[in-house]
Amino acid sequence: MAGKALSVAIVGGGIGGLTLALALRQRGIGAEVYERSAELREVGAAVALAANGSRVMRRLGLRDELAACSAVPTELVYRHWRDGRRVVAFPIGDAYEERFGGPYFGVHRADLQRILADAWGKVHLGRRVTGVVADGTGYRLECADGTSETADVVVGADGVHSTVRAWVDDSPLARYSGSSGFRGLVPVSQLPSLPDAGAMQFWLGPGGHLLHYAIGDGSVVNFLAVLDEPAEWAGASWTEDIPRERIEAAFEGWHPAVREMVGATTLYQRWGLFSQNPLNRWHRGGVVLLGDAAHAMLPHHGQGANQTIEDAVTLAECLARDSRETALARYEKLRRPRTRAVQRSSWVANALLHLPDGPAADARDVALRRIDETVEWIHSHDAVAVALASASPPRAESP
Repeated sequence: MAGKALSVAIVGGGIGGLTLALALRQRGIGAEVYERSAELREVGAAVALAANGSRVMRRLGLRDELAACSAVPTELVYRHWRDGRRVVAFPIGDAYEERFGGPYFGVHRADLQRILADAWGKVHLGRRVTGVVADGTGYRLECADGTSETADVVVGADGVHSTVRAWVDDSPLARYSGSSGFRGLVPVSQLPSLPDAGAMQFWLGPGGHLLHYAIGDGSVVNFLAVLDEPAEWAGASWTEDIPRERIEAAFEGWHPAVREMVGATTLYQRWGLFSQNPLNRWHRGGVVLLGDAAHAMLPHHGQGANQTIEDAVTLAECLARDSRETALARYEKLRRPRTRAVQRSSWVANALLHLPDGPAADARDVALRRIDETVEWIHSHDAVAVALASASPPRAESP
């Protein structure tokens, strides 16, 4: 921020918060990261890091470390739920990177978290923020342990259950999609019926689908199975424990590879899939939201982490070039339309992936032949270039 050294407090030490901290440091801006947990740990199984996210990681100097613990899918394949036939397929690998300027990585969340944390350094752990209070021209974070911290800018990177969001916008949290997710990590050795273990694959069926891809050295498959369960979600938690038999019964009659996968999971939990209602605003004064705190979305484009990474580098670029007020307004102007478009597209995909066999499914399968073109606007997006292009030119000094 022109004119003085800017202090930034980032609430949340996840992928978005750490990416922002690194991007700010790269631009000469100091930050402190406050994480409520006593140790850094990512909830969930894996991340599909697409080119719009991996290009940012390369700019941060982390590509080689990520490549060492990631798998690159050979293809994107859509398959029929029962007989397993290939509906349509596209190459990924080198062809994807040549087209979009960045690799497609399948990486365990814990590995991505570790790489970001090691690159950043000190994270203030066990600091649960309970509120934000205006303090002169800055803001004070109040923590559950009785301590407080002040900063010029407070960034809420604290996820779907964000505490910071209440300061910015008190709109209803989210809406249930009518679908639930079941996740797991399974060794390839336990999946004898699985074709093309190195490919990213969608199995499309009536009332549900299953997506999987390899991570790490390729010996383990990460999967997300999604089922239509339209009853409204009950309770405050977005997860609930369920019997193993319930997961297996839901995929009765599906291809053996799918049944092997869901039968081998050790995560017997149901995740309610929610999408964030569009917020009226992303910032209020010097307090701003990032990632799931602003735009939780359905996972059907694999863009949750990637959009958070885009947010982080955009915010850093804006703060490096503008006054605080101008930077946060420009960040919101750039990111709200983009993330809303991805949210909407993911919501539409939720229904299309779950069609029963018949004319509608046949029409969808024809449309899938152009899916590489359909989603190009997502993967080709360069958040840094867009932020730079939107910046006002520096004022010429008076003679």
